[in-house]
Amino acid sequence: MVTFLPTRPGRLADVPSFDRAIGGAESNVACVLAAAGHSVRWVSRVGADGFGDHLVETIASYGVEVSGVRRDALRPTGVYFRTAGERGTSEHEVAYYRAGSAASAMTVENVEVGAGRVLHLSGITAALSEGCLELMRSLTARREGRPVVSFDVNHRSGLWRDADGAEVLLELARGADVVFVGEDEAEEVWGVTGGAEAVRALLPEPAVLVVKQGAEGATAFVSAAGRRGLVAQFPAPVGLAGEPESSSRAAGAARVGAGGTPPVRASEKPPTATPTSRTFEPAPTVDVVSTTGAGDAFAAGFLSGTLRGLPVNASLRTGHLWAAAALTVPGDLAAPPSRAHADRLVALDDLAWERLRLGPGWTQAAQAPEEVRTP
Repeated sequence: MVTFLPTRPGRLADVPSFDRAIGGAESNVACVLAAAGHSVRWVSRVGADGFGDHLVETIASYGVEVSGVRRDALRPTGVYFRTAGERGTSEHEVAYYRAGSAASAMTVENVEVGAGRVLHLSGITAALSEGCLELMRSLTARREGRPVVSFDVNHRSGLWRDADGAEVLLELARGADVVFVGEDEAEEVWGVTGGAEAVRALLPEPAVLVVKQGAEGATAFVSAAGRRGLVAQFPAPVGLAGEPESSSRAAGAARVGAGGTPPVRASEKPPTATPTSRTFEPAPTVDVVSTTGAGDAFAAGFLSGTLRGLPVNASLRTGHLWAAAALTVPGDLAAPPSRAHADRLVALDDLAWERLRLGPGWTQAAQAPEEVRTP
């Protein structure tokens, strides 16, 4: 979509003007991964209009390959407006104008994903239309020879027509290989309480489940069976070769309408789990400018680490750093730190990592780990 960001704080009714940008969970992930040097292809549909031109040209400027984008002469490019307030607060307003958009007309018949090692999807797309939902079901169906399917739940209650999409999002997540979901999001959508372990109990199927826990950090669960399935795809499958089962570093804390079903409770699912390793990595302290786009940046960072064959704790730290890049700028997209800079920070010992504090402009600082500002 094309995104319109207010030029000043206030209600949508009061904001006099907006700045144009781009938005979209999958395209955000694609742009950040490409900016970090990965080979990325974005597949979508946009209108044959000026906004479609802007989207394709801007996303391509990040290094993303856009030949898989189709132009729709009959439907417009989707747009949305939002206030300066952060998502999840009473001040935050979003106005979507995407019903009947070119992207909402995606179907199994008119979308060709193409080859790749990882296919990244978002739950947002499933909410756009029945055709989009069937496309998502097709892409997450388990079959021989498919790429590693990455799925960010990305629940947006304002997009679901007759229900909150709980059953649909659970179905799609269970079909994916790598799943990202916020702990608070899992409680909102599925009524899951009890922390990251309870989310894993609800979702034992994905080879990798990453539960984001806000400013605390994130926990990754990796199944032994899923680990074996990733061997052929990556240099070292999520970096876990030889790692003991049930391990934990610390205890505690891109390429694309539901019926009226009640939220799913963790207790309602069958207790079928596989042996799983558990790794928690705390997030560094961040001087937050805006939270928009941070979840997409985290997913991109974790996928980058995975593609590079980094250990799971290093992939989590990379996700935290890329999220911190997004958190310290006002827009949806932020260039990630250089690979060398990020790798230096990822390699910090546990105490130095937990003392790390990142503020606006930190990604541009070519400084050694000991020079990074700490409390």
